[in-house]
Amino acid sequence: MTLPAEISQRDLRLRSKDIMDAVELGQSFTVTRGGRPMGQLIPLRRRFVSRTQFALASEHAATVHLEGFRASQDAALQVALDDPYAR
Repeated sequence: MTLPAEISQRDLRLRSKDIMDAVELGQSFTVTRGGRPMGQLIPLRRRFVSRTQFALASEHAATVHLEGFRASQDAALQVALDDPYAR
Protein backbone atom coordinates (compact mmCIF):
# COMPACT_ATOMS: atom_id res chain seq x y z
CA MET A 1 0.00 0.00 0.00
CA THR A 2 1.46 3.36 -1.01
CA LEU A 3 0.42 6.32 1.10
CA PRO A 4 0.79 9.99 0.16
CA ALA A 5 4.11 11.55 1.14
CA GLU A 6 2.29 14.21 3.15
CA ILE A 7 0.02 13.09 5.98
CA SER A 8 -1.99 15.06 8.50
CA GLN A 9 -1.59 14.72 12.23
CA ARG A 10 -5.07 13.22 12.26
CA ASP A 11 -4.11 10.60 9.63
CA LEU A 12 -1.05 9.73 11.69
CA ARG A 13 -3.23 9.19 14.75
CA LEU A 14 -5.92 7.19 12.93
CA ARG A 15 -3.74 5.16 10.55
CA SER A 16 -0.57 4.77 12.60
CA LYS A 17 -0.22 1.03 11.91
CA ASP A 18 -0.40 1.47 8.12
CA ILE A 19 1.94 4.45 8.27
CA MET A 20 4.51 2.71 10.48
CA ASP A 21 4.38 -0.37 8.21
CA ALA A 22 5.15 1.91 5.25
CA VAL A 23 8.03 3.53 7.16
CA GLU A 24 9.40 0.08 7.91
CA LEU A 25 9.39 -0.59 4.15
CA GLY A 26 11.38 2.61 3.53
CA GLN A 27 8.72 5.25 2.86
CA SER A 28 9.12 8.75 4.36
CA PHE A 29 6.38 11.18 5.33
CA THR A 30 5.94 14.86 6.09
CA VAL A 31 3.46 15.29 8.92
CA THR A 32 1.25 18.38 8.73
CA ARG A 33 -1.01 20.20 11.17
CA GLY A 34 -3.54 22.61 9.75
CA GLY A 35 -1.91 22.18 6.34
CA ARG A 36 1.51 23.35 7.63
CA PRO A 37 4.48 20.95 7.65
CA MET A 38 5.43 20.12 11.24
CA GLY A 39 7.96 17.29 10.96
CA GLN A 40 9.23 14.31 9.09
CA LEU A 41 8.78 10.63 9.73
CA ILE A 42 11.68 8.74 8.18
CA PRO A 43 12.96 5.16 8.46
CA LEU A 44 15.99 4.66 10.68
CA ARG A 45 17.03 1.41 9.06
CA ARG A 46 17.71 1.34 5.39
CA ARG A 47 17.00 -1.67 3.27
CA PHE A 48 19.82 -4.01 2.37
CA VAL A 49 22.02 -2.73 -0.43
CA SER A 50 23.83 -5.34 -2.48
CA ARG A 51 27.52 -5.05 -3.26
CA THR A 52 26.66 -4.31 -6.90
CA GLN A 53 24.23 -1.52 -5.96
CA PHE A 54 26.82 -0.03 -3.59
CA ALA A 55 29.52 -0.15 -6.26
CA LEU A 56 27.25 1.57 -8.79
CA ALA A 57 26.26 4.27 -6.29
CA SER A 58 29.92 4.82 -5.35
CA GLU A 59 31.25 5.29 -8.89
CA HIS A 60 31.15 9.08 -8.64
CA ALA A 61 32.32 9.38 -5.04
CA ALA A 62 35.36 11.51 -4.31
CA THR A 63 38.70 9.73 -4.06
CA VAL A 64 40.06 9.54 -0.53
CA HIS A 65 43.81 9.94 -0.17
CA LEU A 66 44.74 7.72 2.74
CA GLU A 67 47.88 9.60 3.84
CA GLY A 68 46.10 12.96 3.88
CA PHE A 69 43.14 11.50 5.72
CA ARG A 70 45.38 9.95 8.36
CA ALA A 71 47.34 13.19 8.76
CA SER A 72 44.17 15.22 9.31
CA GLN A 73 42.89 12.65 11.81
CA ASP A 74 46.20 12.67 13.68
CA ALA A 75 46.19 16.47 13.78
CA ALA A 76 42.64 16.54 15.13
CA LEU A 77 43.47 13.92 17.73
CA GLN A 78 46.60 15.77 18.83
CA VAL A 79 44.58 18.95 19.45
CA ALA A 80 42.12 16.95 21.54
CA LEU A 81 44.96 15.39 23.58
CA ASP A 82 46.77 18.65 24.29
CA ASP A 83 46.49 19.88 27.87
CA PRO A 84 44.28 23.00 27.74
CA TYR A 85 46.02 24.32 30.91
CA ALA A 86 49.56 23.91 29.60
CA ARG A 87 51.13 27.24 28.68
